[in-house]
Amino acid sequence: MFANKKILITGGSGSLGTALTKRLLKLDTDTIRIFSRNESQQIKMESKMGNDKIRYLIGDVRDLPRLQKALEGVDIVFHAAALKHVDVIEYNPFEAIKTNIIGTQNLIDACLRENVETVVGISTDKAVSPLNTYGATKLLMEKLLTTAQNYLDVGKYRTKFLALRYGNVFGSSGSVVPKFIKQIQAKEKITITDPGMTRFSMTMDEALDFILESTSIAKGTEVFIPKLKAYSINDLKNSLFELIGNTGEKIISLRPGEKMHEVLINFDEMRYTWEIDNKYVLFNSAKKDDDIKRNYSNIKRIQNLKKYSSDMTERILLDDLKKIIIKSGFLEKQ
Repeated sequence: MFANKKILITGGSGSLGTALTKRLLKLDTDTIRIFSRNESQQIKMESKMGNDKIRYLIGDVRDLPRLQKALEGVDIVFHAAALKHVDVIEYNPFEAIKTNIIGTQNLIDACLRENVETVVGISTDKAVSPLNTYGATKLLMEKLLTTAQNYLDVGKYRTKFLALRYGNVFGSSGSVVPKFIKQIQAKEKITITDPGMTRFSMTMDEALDFILESTSIAKGTEVFIPKLKAYSINDLKNSLFELIGNTGEKIISLRPGEKMHEVLINFDEMRYTWEIDNKYVLFNSAKKDDDIKRNYSNIKRIQNLKKYSSDMTERILLDDLKKIIIKSGFLEKQ
């Protein structure tokens, strides 16, 4: 699906965009356009990647004319651009609305005008029953993408839109792993909000596999969700103590908008959720069962699952968690 394709990644100079670019280069893509507003990150990325198939475009998803220009001739878009720091967004909510919601609608409009083949939005567990502004904006991003085809003339437009919903990638800048490692290496107590807190486990390689597999089978209007195991913050702490050293812990309170357990599918969404292989698929309420069965092989309704949350799924054993930490290479990066 990706061979000889022109691909654009919004927010492409971040950790996910960089990893996705490396993977796509192995799939014989034509060119990859990195579209972001972070000039410094683009320069760093260019110096590390050194590949003439990559184009670096300064731009903001808030700027519709610039988006349209950047999308000329593009086949596939991965939409990772977002304001995502929860605390910052709580203080500046409308800035998140302009980027995460209006920016997504700009992208939809531009992709339709440029007749892009596929648009993939990167969402988050925080979009499920959101407790903070960031989660609310990402939920609306999902809604914009999954309903964008509702009124399209299929004879005129070929564009299909989908979203991918998952939690923090293990060891990424958004996870607690790098923070804990830095604290331990500085001989400081690690700061834990609650030892009983749980999180889904997903490595960067697993995230990339999920993104590319979902994009390959998508028909449009779906939200794809990976089937994952989970770990407790207490087990993560103990794993790092065994690998690096025990510096003790300090319990702090939950941050505003933070959840004890990650939820990827809530109770009310279950009625619209199916499963296929190693992932769940959430359809909008307008999708008919017969159409779903006709368009996807090996798809079936979810059975005996009231909600999909990190406290109700299979846990990763402590030894396996240590292997994941080591394999991620994050200890070497600090």
